[in-house]
Amino acid sequence: MKRVKNIIIAFGIAIGSVSCVPKLALSEPEVDLPETFKYTATADTASVANLEWKQFFSDPMLQTLIEKGIKNNYDLQIALKQVASSQEKLKQAKYLQYPDVGFGVTAQISKPSKNSMNGQSLNLFLGKSYVEDYNAAFNLSWEADIWGKIKNQQEVSKMQYLQTYEATKAIQTQVVAAIAQGYYNLLMLDKQLQIANSNLELSTNTLSLTEKLWKSGDTTSLGVQQATAQKQSTELLITQLEQNIAIQENALSILIGENPGKISRTIEMSETSLPQDISAGLPAAMVSRRPDVRQQELVLLESNSVVGIAQANMYPSLKITANGGVNSFKIDNWFQIPASLFGSVLGGLTQPIFQKRQLKTDLNVAKIQREKNVLAFRQSVLNAVGEVSDALVSNESLKVQEQKATEQVATLKNGIKSAEMLYKGGMANYLEVITAQGNSLQAELNLASVKRQRLSSIVDLYRALGGGWK
Repeated sequence: MKRVKNIIIAFGIAIGSVSCVPKLALSEPEVDLPETFKYTATADTASVANLEWKQFFSDPMLQTLIEKGIKNNYDLQIALKQVASSQEKLKQAKYLQYPDVGFGVTAQISKPSKNSMNGQSLNLFLGKSYVEDYNAAFNLSWEADIWGKIKNQQEVSKMQYLQTYEATKAIQTQVVAAIAQGYYNLLMLDKQLQIANSNLELSTNTLSLTEKLWKSGDTTSLGVQQATAQKQSTELLITQLEQNIAIQENALSILIGENPGKISRTIEMSETSLPQDISAGLPAAMVSRRPDVRQQELVLLESNSVVGIAQANMYPSLKITANGGVNSFKIDNWFQIPASLFGSVLGGLTQPIFQKRQLKTDLNVAKIQREKNVLAFRQSVLNAVGEVSDALVSNESLKVQEQKATEQVATLKNGIKSAEMLYKGGMANYLEVITAQGNSLQAELNLASVKRQRLSSIVDLYRALGGGWK
């Protein structure tokens, strides 16, 4: 008992002598955030990103596509598998504080040289030229978590698991936004195809009228050629739009995890509805909501724990090992209890002294990596604020552009009517009619494009604010 007491006192003195070593102070990095987003009039605490995607996107067809994407998209499925893998590692990390226990059975026969001391001793005492050894024992090894190394290792596993979870949410926001963007692009192409078909009818009527005038001698063959070229140009545009529609349908099919094929849609672009009075909320709330920023913050927290592990490796480690079981030099009495029982316990305190500077290098590298992660976190916050600001300014600008484009279309459509009336009355030539039709076609196509860009800017803002993963 006295010896055991002395060992305990020795361990206590050794641990106490190093317990005064100061631990590394780790503070949360400061982030320079604006009080409000640029291009917002008021600092409203509410944010459109708090809406679930089913509330944000009210179109039933689009909701169906998004549901399929969340369920079947392969990028999302891969991310979910990564979450499951990290979850298993997290479960395993919870057992790091427990001792390692193993069981082994060994049987050994050795025959020394007859001319050796062991060989002659065997013959003398055992009356045989070989020796047997049979052993069955439990082995235990445990390290005391004096400096929090094991706790930090558990924290690393936890942060890595949470990173995969946030990464999955980030991928979902991207998938939801991509499906919505593709769907609205498809509606734009449908609208442009409808416009082109209407313009083809106008071009056909103009060509028919020009041919009649040419036959009556009221115009030249050049007029017929120009009208024909205008009609052919519209036919070419229709073919290109049909190609783009098929490609966009294929892209959407792949996003939702299906083979390329037709995408059903029951509404036109003019019937789409998204929240118009959009509140961006506060930048600080956006930072806590965006999965990619949260993921980078978790990387930083992980690096804090890695620094703690590297520092703990420089301090003494207390390890206790024990084994016990049955041992015999004859198989006949191997399991005779208690004669064959044996056991031993060993406690050791190890202080690294010279490791070729490896431990100090590991600590310095961990600190540098943490500094890099601080910068990466700040950069992710800055990028997020920039994306929201870009989406806000785009949305405001596209409101004005849509209004101007609508007015331009109305003006040019009236111009077509005027040009046709003047052409029939001989007061305008074929070039003025063709020019009016071409300008009107381009203006209508541009209006459809601006409307699609406006919808896209709203979707971009929703994603940039951290919406889409709920």
